[in-house]
Amino acid sequence: MVKVTVWNENRHEQKNPIVRELYPNGIHGTIAEFLQVEGFEVRTATLDEPEHGLTDEVLKNTDALIWWGHLAHDEVKEAIVEKVKQRVLEGMGLIVLHSGHFSKIFKALMGTSCDLLWREAGEKERLWVISPGHPITEGIPEYIELEHEEMYGEHFDIPQPDELIFTSWFEGGEVFRSGCTYNRGLGKVFYFRPGHETYPTYHNKQIQRVIINALKWAEPAKRERPVYGHRKPLEEMKGEKSE
Repeated sequence: MVKVTVWNENRHEQKNPIVRELYPNGIHGTIAEFLQVEGFEVRTATLDEPEHGLTDEVLKNTDALIWWGHLAHDEVKEAIVEKVKQRVLEGMGLIVLHSGHFSKIFKALMGTSCDLLWREAGEKERLWVISPGHPITEGIPEYIELEHEEMYGEHFDIPQPDELIFTSWFEGGEVFRSGCTYNRGLGKVFYFRPGHETYPTYHNKQIQRVIINALKWAEPAKRERPVYGHRKPLEEMKGEKSE
C-alpha cells in the first residue's frame, strides 16, 4: 500500500476557532483519518516540527506527499523545499491542495508565479469532470457540487497541464482549472483546488475519493532509476576513437 505523508502548516487551526471546530485534529489529521480507513500507511508532518517534519528518513519512506499551506509559505525553509523537489524528481508523488498553489514547492516545480484571482464569499462551486476515463475520477459522478467554497478564478498562472481532470464553475461566474496533473522527472504531481479552511470540504466523501484516487495514481513506478552521464557504446562502432 502507498506510504503517505500528509503535510500541513497547521496555523489556521491554532488561530481560528471556526477551523479548529471543523478540524479538531487539524486538516492534516482529518485527511490522515480517512486515508487510514482506506488502508494507506499514513504519517503527518507540520511546519513547526524540526525540519518541518520532513526529515531525510521521512521523505525516503514516503511514496506520496500531500501538501496544504496558506499563511506561512515564506516560513518553509529553502533546504526542505529542495529536498522535497529532489524526491519528486526521483519518483515521489506530490498532491498539492487548495492554497498550496502558492507554496514554494509547487512554484519550484511549475516554474511560474502560480498566481490567480480569488474571492472568499462562501459561494457554490461545481467541479466538472473533464477526464472521465482518468484513474483520479474513478467513482466520481459528472460533477462534484460544494455548497460553500472560496472562489479561485482564471487566469491561473501555471504551465499547460499534462492532463486537465477537473474544471470549476463558481456561483459568481468564474471558472478555474481545478484538477491538473504534471510529470516532473520520475514523479507525478496533482494539483486539486478545493479545501478552504473555514468550510468542511475535506469531510465531503467525493472530495476524499478524489484524494484517495490521486494517491494511488501518484504511487511511484516499481523500477530502477535511469542511469545518467557518460556511457560506453552498447555495440562495437567502426572507427571508434580511443580515449
